[in-house]
Amino acid sequence: MISSCPICGHQVLTAELERHANSHFEDDEVQRDMELAQLAMAAELSTSTVVDVHEHSKRPFPDDDYLSPGASSSIIRGPSSYGKLLDEQISCLVGAQVRSEIQRIEGGVMNLLRSCLESEGGSSTSIISGYVDHHQSLSSEDKGWGCGWRNIQMMSSHLLKQRAETREALFGGCGFVPDIPSLQRWLEIAWDKGFDTLGASHFDNKIYGVKKWIGTSECVTLLRSFGVRARIVDFDSTESSSLQGKSGKRVCGPMDKYLVKTNPPPRSSPCELSQEDAENMRGQQVLVDWVWNYFSSKRADMLHNSKNVIVSDKTPLYFQHQGHSRTIIGIQKQKGNRGSQDQYNLLVLDPGHRTADLETSLTTKKGWQRHLKRGVHTLRKPQYQLCYVEPGIASSEEIERLKTIDSILIRF
Repeated sequence: MISSCPICGHQVLTAELERHANSHFEDDEVQRDMELAQLAMAAELSTSTVVDVHEHSKRPFPDDDYLSPGASSSIIRGPSSYGKLLDEQISCLVGAQVRSEIQRIEGGVMNLLRSCLESEGGSSTSIISGYVDHHQSLSSEDKGWGCGWRNIQMMSSHLLKQRAETREALFGGCGFVPDIPSLQRWLEIAWDKGFDTLGASHFDNKIYGVKKWIGTSECVTLLRSFGVRARIVDFDSTESSSLQGKSGKRVCGPMDKYLVKTNPPPRSSPCELSQEDAENMRGQQVLVDWVWNYFSSKRADMLHNSKNVIVSDKTPLYFQHQGHSRTIIGIQKQKGNRGSQDQYNLLVLDPGHRTADLETSLTTKKGWQRHLKRGVHTLRKPQYQLCYVEPGIASSEEIERLKTIDSILIRF
């Protein structure tokens, strides 16, 4: 059978369509396609002036530095021309992106976790997200640098499954979680749209094929580019509000020094602590209390409620600290005995854990606690960041404000 390539329109054998389409993202093919596209557009747009076309573009899209907002341009185009070209590249990416391959856990990781928590009994109360897939880092692909991308995939698996509005908006409405190279291309497009221009400059506006750590800034940038209301909360016990360690090295995401930090909002927002609350609390308990308030917020819809486990519709949390990031999928509170303080455990999915080991421990209900539970005493870093998602899709006016990546700063 013969099919038409969604990128160049050429007729090719259906069996060869995927290979042919992927070849458009190889450097030599892209360069030739870019030159042809630039010449065609120059001929069609009499109001555009083309001068000194780049000869060494290496990106898989024709939105290289000369098309990036704020970058020095060697092609002068009108705004409508640039927008049209960007739309074409988005359309190509929607058709060419690849689904992330994961090991499916029979019954689902969250259902198995709920069963384990219910079997514990006692005086504990747990609140967990409704649906999350575990995406593990692979030694052959992203071991040592890909945890940030894996956490984005875990958050995305929830948003695609449980929120109809975000399922239609994310990744061109494809309905699946893309692999890391595809996510890298989407982040580049977000930068080209004007999201987090300062953070993008750290990477020279290029991330595709790059094995560098990313952090909450990149997670928020990617999600916001689709209209998702993603937010960052900083928890900082250092004397300086900057996210710079004593050695001068960044302690969280590589772009977090560009964050515009603001004081916490008033108590009217139930999933966030007020500044007064933060000042009255001490240590990492501040972070844990915030997480409990987030999952137990009155804004949350409860999807399931057993004796000691509540399933909430709240989105998992991207959890960042120096050197690593994980995904918080819930929290457990154990009632203190004889007037003692309540004890909390964060429930986390770690990209560094093998999915097979996680499934075995949850299925047999043996050893699952060491995979998923993290008590307050384990939070020994001076700085942490969380990324959470508010309901709904932002309007075009709100999206313009979301292009500046900021955070709520909570001191402890």
